[in-house]
Order: sequence, then C-alpha cells, then structure tokens
Amino acid sequence: MDEMRRFRLALAAWAAGGTGAGTAAAAARELADGTVRSIVLVEGSSDQAALETLAPRYGRDLGAEGVAVVPLGGATNIGRFLDVCGPAGLGLPLAGLCDIGEERYFRRHLERVGLGSGLTRAGLETLGFHVCVADLEDELIRALGTEGVRQVIEAQGETRPFRTFQNQPAQRVRPVEHQLRRFMGTHSGRKALYARALAEHLDLARVPRPLERLLTRV
Repeated sequence: MDEMRRFRLALAAWAAGGTGAGTAAAAARELADGTVRSIVLVEGSSDQAALETLAPRYGRDLGAEGVAVVPLGGATNIGRFLDVCGPAGLGLPLAGLCDIGEERYFRRHLERVGLGSGLTRAGLETLGFHVCVADLEDELIRALGTEGVRQVIEAQGETRPFRTFQNQPAQRVRPVEHQLRRFMGTHSGRKALYARALAEHLDLARVPRPLERLLTRV
C-alpha cells in the first residue's frame, strides 16, 4: 500500500473519532511529515477519480507532488475533516471540491475553523474551494456533450443497459442530460467509473471550470 493511500486511511480514521483516533492521528502526522504538501477535500470517490485522471493529462503527478486527494464519504463530513486537517490539526494548505447543493456545509465549517468569514462563492474560490453546478457529473456531461458521453458509454460496453434505463417509465419524459446523470448513479462504483472515463475523453480546452481551477490551485 502506497503512502498516500495509508495517509488517507489514517486521516479518515482520525476524523471518525472513537477509540482508535489517537493512534490514527499519530499515523497521519507521521505519514504527512515530509510526504504531504497539501490536501484536497472532495465529496466522494468519483471526484477523486476525475482529478487523479485529469492531473496526468496536465503533466502532473499529484502523489509525487505531495498533493493528497481525500474523499470525505459525503459532504456532511467536511467539518470532521477540517478539524483534523485545518489549523487545529495538521495545519496543511487545503483546497476542495463540492456540489452546489452541499456548498453550505463547506462554507459553514470553513468559517467555523477560522478559514474565512462571511464567505461568498468568490470567497470560497479564493480559499481554493470550488463548486460544481449542479454536480460533478453535470459538469462533465456539459463539457463533453451528450453525444460524446454516449460514445464513452458505448466504449464501456453499456449502451444496452443505458437504453434499458432510458425506457423506464420515470425516465422517458426526462431530457437526455438528466438520464445520463441518473444512469451514472444507478449502482455502486458507476459514478467513479464514468468520472474517470469522461475525464479521459475531455478536450483539455473544455475542462469544467471547478476542476481546472482546482488543479491550477494545487
């Protein structure tokens, strides 16, 4: 297991609290020392997959550069991770990515730990935290276009399952963009699969602003 993965696991255990938190904190501090330069807090594994797929296309190796992309397991966990990563914890430079619907959680807890006051969207970006509208999948679909996304689905061998999904009564009247977003979330692991696949096929001139700005920041 590489050091960045061990660091992420230790950080998650520390943030979770409980009887093992002290041991996890010591492990995270030890692993961070000399290895981790900054931490990027993202909602889930699909965000991590997109960033770690895009970075090499910009000639970046985030792990080698000491940038740890840490999935929170849900936006509501941001407070616990800021407690262990922020000024009262590791004190490392932070950045992040969230959906527009979860922006309030990030704003509230960044202010709580002393990283801002009266934060606006622009204020969040100044801190290195960027917001997807409406979510990561929506950003990637708009950037690639529906026909481009269909081609990616075909390359994954999932054209038939997607057509079956489109024919469900609840989906028939919805726009194709909505169908594509919903399809990507229909079973565990599919969001991360398509985050990676769509990021691989993006024209670098059309990378969604939140992803491009975040990678520029770190």
